[in-house]
Parts: sequence; structure tokens; C-alpha cells
Amino acid sequence: MYIVVGLGNPGSKYSGTRHNVGFDVLDYMAERHGANLNKIKYKSLYNEIKLGGEKVVLLKPQTYMNKSGEAVLEIAQFYKVPAENIVVVQDDIDIKFGSLRIRQKGSAGSHNGMKSIIGLLGNDGFPRVKIGVGKAEPGEDLAEFVLGRFKPDERPVIDELVKKAADSIECLIAEGIDVAMNKYNR
Repeated sequence: MYIVVGLGNPGSKYSGTRHNVGFDVLDYMAERHGANLNKIKYKSLYNEIKLGGEKVVLLKPQTYMNKSGEAVLEIAQFYKVPAENIVVVQDDIDIKFGSLRIRQKGSAGSHNGMKSIIGLLGNDGFPRVKIGVGKAEPGEDLAEFVLGRFKPDERPVIDELVKKAADSIECLIAEGIDVAMNKYNR
């Protein structure tokens, strides 16, 4: 069993923002597999799908980004899922805009959602799919930048990247993280 966690903030105010690209990936995956993320439990919206014979829970924490770990810890404990079977989809300002990076484990960097998850799980040994959302301009407030929407010319790039991220997650679950990293980390 796997848990795929998309990071973001709840509410229409944050829909389509750079910080909510993890939610976008989960929404796309749910739609692709005919599931609605409308069940409420684990401080999240969630639903289950099957990928390659594996039960996969798609999870969108509703705790706000800085407390994402509360939702992840609750569902991980309920299902007794090991960290290596929790895949977190996150925005990343430290990789090139429009790029995708899969990592097997690692630090939270500057991402508060990841800090919360690592802190509450007490473990950083879980895969993450990072989506390059661009960098703030010098002097621009970082919070305003990540809570801002994509520019019109950026949106098509992100929409394609959302699909690629979903493909990479399905590859990771079906074929393993090494195959997924070799295929998608270019």
C-alpha cells in the first residue's frame, strides 16, 4: 500500500497557486482514475485508487501547509504504512522552473510543509516528487510569491508538468523509485 500526499493549502483562495501544485497533481491523478477526492478523514480530503495492483490513497491535507505533517502522521499510523511507501508531491523554488525531480529521501530545505512532515514522522526517508515553480525576484516576498498564481505563459508548462508528475508517481509505484528517478530526473 502507498499513500500519495499532495501538498497545498485548502480553499479556493489558494487554488492554482504555486504552493498548491501538489494538490493539482492529486486532482489530476484522481480524475485520471475516476476517483473524487471528496472523502473527509485524517484531516484531509482523500480517496483510494489501484495502481498496478497496489492500493494507493491519494491525500490532500486540509491543515494548511505548515501543519501537513499532522495529516500524514495520522494516516500513516492508521494504515501502518512505512515511510518509504509515502510519496509527497511538493512545489520547489530551488529547482529550475518547469522541471521535475524525484528524490528518495532528504531534508526539508526551506519548505515548511516538508518540515512539518519530517518533524512529526521523525523520518525523512520517504520519496518526494518536486515540481519547479520558479524563484521569487530579488526583494520579492517569498510567501507572496509561492501563494501567487502562475503567469499566463507559465500555466501551460505547469499543466504539462502536473501530468508528468502523475506519470512519475505511477512509475515509482509500479516499477520502483530507481526506475522512476532514471526515467524522470533529466
